[in-house]
Amino acid sequence: MDSMTTTPAEEPRWLSDDEQATWRAYLHATTLLEDHLDRQLQRDAGMPHIYYGLLIQLSEAPRRRLRMTDLAIGAKITRSRLSHAIARLEKNGWVRREDCPSDKRGQFAALTDEGFAVLERTAPGHVAAVRQAMFDRLGPEQAEQLGKIMRVIAEGLQPKDANADLPWLR
Repeated sequence: MDSMTTTPAEEPRWLSDDEQATWRAYLHATTLLEDHLDRQLQRDAGMPHIYYGLLIQLSEAPRRRLRMTDLAIGAKITRSRLSHAIARLEKNGWVRREDCPSDKRGQFAALTDEGFAVLERTAPGHVAAVRQAMFDRLGPEQAEQLGKIMRVIAEGLQPKDANADLPWLR
């Protein structure tokens, strides 16, 4: 049985006071961090953090393009939300859609030169915001430990089943 499932006869494993405090601190910090980065990117580039992440993924991909499905998986967002985001990025001239020659239903998202230029202009301010909000507040050992902790959590939550019911696969 999965460790997150309980039978009716089992008592829930309630969080201890320390665990509850850690959980709430995590939620508070991640909400504030996401808001901080969203505000910085809206101010500097007129885009939310999620759009910046999509542009970054495309900038790092071969030929600066990815299949829409792979982009959704990388961003951990639904295909519907991705389609809306790509439409907005297309309107700005930062991304274009391309048909997939091997799959009539498939599409690629491709970063345009204008989109790449936006990233080049925006990246220094974004890195400064990340550094100020996170890494300037942590010592090197804390930053290393946080990275290890986040990788353990992500690996534990990443489904191993290829048929997993995940929003970004729908």
